[in-house]
Amino acid sequence: MELDDHAEDLASDLGIDKEEVKSDLQNLVEYSVPIDEAKQSLRRKYGDGSSGGGAPSAREIAEITPDDSAVTVTGVVLTAGKRSIRYQGSDHVIVEGRLADETGAIDYTAWEDFGLSPGDAITAGNAGVREWDGEPELNFGESTSLSFEEEPVDVSHEIGGDAQLADLQTGDRAVAVEVSVLECERRTIDGRDGETEILSGVVGDESGRLPFTNWDPAPEIEAGGSVRIENAYVQEFRGVPELNVSAFSTVTELDRAIDVGSDTASMTVGEAVRTGGVYDVEVSGNVLAVREGSGLIQRCPECYRVVQKGQCRTHGDVDGIDDLRVKAILDDGTGTVTVVLDDELTERVYGGTLDDALEQAREAMDQEVVADTIRERIVGREYRVRGHLSVDEYGANLDAETFDESDDDPADRASAVLEGVNA
Repeated sequence: MELDDHAEDLASDLGIDKEEVKSDLQNLVEYSVPIDEAKQSLRRKYGDGSSGGGAPSAREIAEITPDDSAVTVTGVVLTAGKRSIRYQGSDHVIVEGRLADETGAIDYTAWEDFGLSPGDAITAGNAGVREWDGEPELNFGESTSLSFEEEPVDVSHEIGGDAQLADLQTGDRAVAVEVSVLECERRTIDGRDGETEILSGVVGDESGRLPFTNWDPAPEIEAGGSVRIENAYVQEFRGVPELNVSAFSTVTELDRAIDVGSDTASMTVGEAVRTGGVYDVEVSGNVLAVREGSGLIQRCPECYRVVQKGQCRTHGDVDGIDDLRVKAILDDGTGTVTVVLDDELTERVYGGTLDDALEQAREAMDQEVVADTIRERIVGREYRVRGHLSVDEYGANLDAETFDESDDDPADRASAVLEGVNA
């Protein structure tokens, strides 16, 4: 149902002007308030405290769909973590996690403090349902009646949020990890309340690595250390999952080292692209082409974006800084990805430095000769690439950390494929 339809239904029920309701509803939705919670809030605002639509039906978790507006559900709280969000111009603390019964598990967000803890058996009446990333999610608000059950509820899911980095996905909340801090940098950014100091870097465990941001710098997090982080959440940043540590997270220094796996996930290009984004992955394939915007380029001195004809999209006329870059199309038969090489990797495939590229461009009076040289050297060859994959509306891009020509024998690979086909 569109926002306009929701507003019309509310206006009809409450007997007030539709445009006024729509304006209020739009404002709440823009602050990430679920539509059902927003409608309940407006019912209370305009003097109608009804739940709208009668008593919700009792459902098992596996039966809940995004088409449900409200349900009654009984289950066990698997995780419960606090987080602060900006709501109607002020900070609002919510509790979020997962709830399970014997049929399945579902994410929830509690907009009121119900005192939830992992292991609690609860019944939530008139719990709102919204769709998030294609899946249903429960919302507990002022109109939800929540009670704690004395009888245990049997579930096959593990209580608590302990996880390995490789298992984390965008949208996970109230997770707990034990990691080694591989990289850590203290930075000052322009936050929603002005300049804010944060920590960012990379953490790892035996399953892999992930970037992290610590929004309230914890002294326990420092490069080379090992920590346990509880009540963290995962958001997408530049197309890949990122571990977020907030003021509500608990960080404990460990007195033991956490082994970090040396092997990265190896996938076909098609498999990697279907993940929707992965921080550390290795793919192999043939370079089919080198895209425009490769070779000798110029960047904005302010934001470091690539500039065209001295124009930065953000800062207008600028004196560009010379740099090297490659954007290569890699194909393995299962899919394609744009591999982006930084200046150091570009110097390797070019066979020269930035100064060499500038000299070549001056002699030819054409900077495109640098990209042409790179094309001659890598197009048609097979490479193993390791890096960070992001997937968005513009396609799949792999920011390369390594770019090595494959030393596999093509005849051996062809024989292996034939053996697989015959088998």
